[in-house]
Amino acid sequence: QVQLVDSGGGLVQAGGSLRLSCAASARTFSTYVMGWFRQAPGNGREYVAAISGSGGSIYYTDSVKGRFTISRDNAKNTVYLQMNSLKHEDTARYYCTARRDLLSLRTPQYDYWGRGTQVTVSS
Repeated sequence: QVQLVDSGGGLVQAGGSLRLSCAASARTFSTYVMGWFRQAPGNGREYVAAISGSGGSIYYTDSVKGRFTISRDNAKNTVYLQMNSLKHEDTARYYCTARRDLLSLRTPQYDYWGRGTQVTVSS
């Protein structure tokens, strides 16, 4: 069982930045793919970014490419999502996720979920 604690959300003006963090309890953290999803009110869940266990492979959805950066520190069992040039449409609750490194990064199928952290971008 993997427990995820996501944090770092808040209120920011359009054009600003935030960094989300997710601390994982997994003993073999480097064997897990880590991902971020988001969900805005009235919308479905969107797969935002993912990073392989080694950090060597990364996925981004098109709408965040060039603005968001996913990274991980396996020594700290933590994954990050640096969000720059934030837009109002980035407003959502962001969820950290984890799964074993067995599927393509593009596959939005995860086994473990954090409780989420709210990001609100004012226009």
